[in-house]
This record gives sequence, C-alpha cells and structure tokens, in this order.
Amino acid sequence: MARRESKTAKRERISVILDRLSRSYPDAKVGLDFETPLQLLIATILSAQCTDARVNMVTPGLFEKYPTVHDYAHAPIEELEDAVRTTGFYKNKARNIQLCCRQLIERHNGDVPETMQDLTQLAGVGRKTANCVLTNCFGAQGITVDTHVTRISNLLGLVNDEDAVRIEFALMELIPQERWNEFNHSIIAHGRATCIARRPKCDQCPISDLCPSASLS
Repeated sequence: MARRESKTAKRERISVILDRLSRSYPDAKVGLDFETPLQLLIATILSAQCTDARVNMVTPGLFEKYPTVHDYAHAPIEELEDAVRTTGFYKNKARNIQLCCRQLIERHNGDVPETMQDLTQLAGVGRKTANCVLTNCFGAQGITVDTHVTRISNLLGLVNDEDAVRIEFALMELIPQERWNEFNHSIIAHGRATCIARRPKCDQCPISDLCPSASLS
C-alpha cells in the first residue's frame, strides 16, 4: 500500500494523522528536562543510545555540579565520566561534552549557537541533536529523527529507510514546515504511550486505520 501511494496521498494522510495525534497528545513536548540551551544540548548528547527517563535521572545532579560551560570544559575527565556513567558509552559522551563546551568557549563566547551549521560542527552534535536544540530553544521548525520517529515513520509507510538524515529530508518533503515540531512531539508521545516497540497497542491506536502495519501487529 505505502509503496504505491503518491506523495500527494501521503501528505493528505499525514495531515489526518497529525490532527488525530495532536488531539490525543495535546501536551506533547520534548522528553528531556532542561532550563537552558546548554542544558538541553548536554542532555541530548547524553540521550544517544539511552532513554530520556534515564537521562532525566542523571541531569539534575549533573546540572547542579556543572552549572556553566566553563565547568564542563575544565572538569577532570574522570570526574565527568563518573557523573554520566549510567547513561552508557560514558567515556565517549564525557569526552564529547567536554570538547563541545571548549569549542563553545573558543568559537561562540560560551553561548550555544542558533544555526544548524554551527551546531553540527561541535563535538558529539549531529543533525538530531542540533534539531532538538534549535526547535526547543530557539523557535525553529525541524524534524528530530530519533528511534521513535524512525520506527513509526516506517510503520506508517511514510518512509522505507533506516538512515536518520534521509528520513529527516523525506519527511520534510511530506509535512508542512509549520507542523514539523508538532510531528516530532506527537510521534514521540505516540511511541511512548501507544505504538510501543515490543508491545504496540494497535487496538487503542487513534490512527490504526491509517497505518499499513497495524494488522501485522
């Protein structure tokens, strides 16, 4: 079904999907807790291969211990590793966070930049992390392709791909720009509450009639 569907038909289906999901999850928002762009940048780096719930358990203590970009930049690396250990891949994450913060100081006077180009030149920051920061801190519209967006976009037949960047650009062609953030938040909320990876609740899904994978679950 999805392979024969035209882009026009997909766009019409996505519009209905978004309308329904927005009604089902009216308070959907980013799952990471933060107060500043720096905090969200750090939290998003930590969220790689880790759940938002786990990151949110780590960040209160982390943000209290390292309140500024300079604190991360000059922290003993072993200390920083211990602080993020439970998020997994802690050595790489600690190294990226420290280098990223040093780059912020050297290139941006310690501020988190507001462009995709500048963000993706920082250590540990890809398009997913950059989009998350830009959309939630600076009012930009973007599609943040995490595991939920990847999985559900494929299940819905909107894409047939596992590459995050290709998925992002494919979805940008199908979804009106003013609804990109709405798509992010609604799809992620749906993935957590209903379209759960190992036990999808298709019988409770508000968009099951629009999902070519529903009958397979």
